[in-house]
Amino acid sequence: MKWVTRSHVHVDRVACPWLISRFIDSQAQFLFVPKSQVLLVAQQEGALAFDTPGARFHHEGDLCTFDVLIRDYALTDKALLRLARIVNAADTDRLEQDALAAGLEAIAVGFSLRYPNDQDNLARQFEVYDALYAWCRLTEGKG
Repeated sequence: MKWVTRSHVHVDRVACPWLISRFIDSQAQFLFVPKSQVLLVAQQEGALAFDTPGARFHHEGDLCTFDVLIRDYALTDKALLRLARIVNAADTDRLEQDALAAGLEAIAVGFSLRYPNDQDNLARQFEVYDALYAWCRLTEGKG
């Protein structure tokens, strides 16, 4: 399936493709376009839009898009839920909500500076999310 979101990825727009690829759609293809074109490109490409106003999967109240995907796909893995708390705090600028959120935010900024191409950025940051998820598995007793 094709998925489309805003270009210039940051926390949620890296976390969501990681989540989608690892837990929802292993064959996912990601498109990154200007914010004003996400819904149009989704329609043209038959893609699912995410993390942009008007998209099927977007922030809802205190939930970031990562949380919405977890809820809507009924994912219950405890380590994934732990990771969601980190992602939410980093993405919603409530860094005080989780001790690791500021670090994830800093990593997202650093990767954006080093790898401005969204596909390159994702390829490199997926390793970060894989490692963070492994840590979450360990802390949640699944390591």
